[in-house]
Amino acid sequence: MVEIPQSSPRIFVDYADGHTAIAHRVELRLGAEALSILPPAAPAIIWPYIDVHRMPDQAGRAGMVLAKGDGAARLYIPANQYELSDALRAACPPRKDTPAARQMRKKLFGFSLLAVGSVVLILFFLLPLMAIQLARVLPVEGEKALGDATFEQVRVALDDFGDTGLRVCDAPAGRKALDVMAARLLKHVDLPFPATIHVLDSELINAFALPGGHVVLFRGLLEAAESPDEVAAVLAHELGHVYYHHATEGALRSAGSIGVLGLLFGDFAGGTVALFLADQLINARYSQDAETQADEFAHELLLDAQISPEALAVFFQRLKELSGEQSGLAAHLSSHPELQSRMEAALAVVPSEAVQFAPSISAGQWQSLKRICK
Repeated sequence: MVEIPQSSPRIFVDYADGHTAIAHRVELRLGAEALSILPPAAPAIIWPYIDVHRMPDQAGRAGMVLAKGDGAARLYIPANQYELSDALRAACPPRKDTPAARQMRKKLFGFSLLAVGSVVLILFFLLPLMAIQLARVLPVEGEKALGDATFEQVRVALDDFGDTGLRVCDAPAGRKALDVMAARLLKHVDLPFPATIHVLDSELINAFALPGGHVVLFRGLLEAAESPDEVAAVLAHELGHVYYHHATEGALRSAGSIGVLGLLFGDFAGGTVALFLADQLINARYSQDAETQADEFAHELLLDAQISPEALAVFFQRLKELSGEQSGLAAHLSSHPELQSRMEAALAVVPSEAVQFAPSISAGQWQSLKRICK
């Protein structure tokens, strides 16, 4: 039995019939066993209390929303109808979890898993495979233009004192020494395009390859190295990246993954962080493979050039002493494999029998190379 509010002789609420999105004003009458909905110039609609339940308003409005069974029709009770709301709250329980609702949630969960699986497939498998294939068929002129533009962007991005870009070091004697070292290596490899080797005036202890045959060494790397063979070993490693188009693959892969993730996350607070983290996770997986491949390339190239691969292990040991070995999440996100394993791999290929190795450049040339930024 429902206690009928007596404060108003007539009660008007909004009613949506479930066929259209427009709600109409109707008169509502509360009987002992059912609600009577009286649309203007239309037959009365009877909702027995036993079939009526309360449900949340998806539009976020204040008040109460009533529905009958699993139907789409809705009654919207204003928030200021206190007596009416109290009476209906007592008569109409919240919507129970029906088998149909549970089945729908299962379907939605399954579709969600399928969607997540599709995104993972695209990001971690399809995009990397596409990047590898595209890097192989990209015209030489296009890859060279990409590398030229990227090199200038890197110079500007690393310039802390202006927008002209880091200075390219080219002291004549140092440049000549670098060319001699490069020629010693390059005569043993057939690159897809000519290598262009730069030294940038920065204290960073680093080197990297860019699309189109660009290899960048930093002044800090030359200062940290204690022998020319260490620099030659790093240069051989970067030439491996050039040989396998790793930089171009990385650029294509990053562009594709950020594009896909941007479509998913959109523009919202924290979205940039999510894009960066996801892209780093993706690149960590494949860049580590590329680093290992470039290391193996360097081992062979150094042996062909009669330079000991031990120089690569020595330089890795120096990096480990200067910066330490990463661990945990930092190691996972790193684009380079563990230094210790790379050192062991380089030492493993050093011939056990006596082999006559020769310095990559002379002592005088080495001193000129170290002063290339003077």
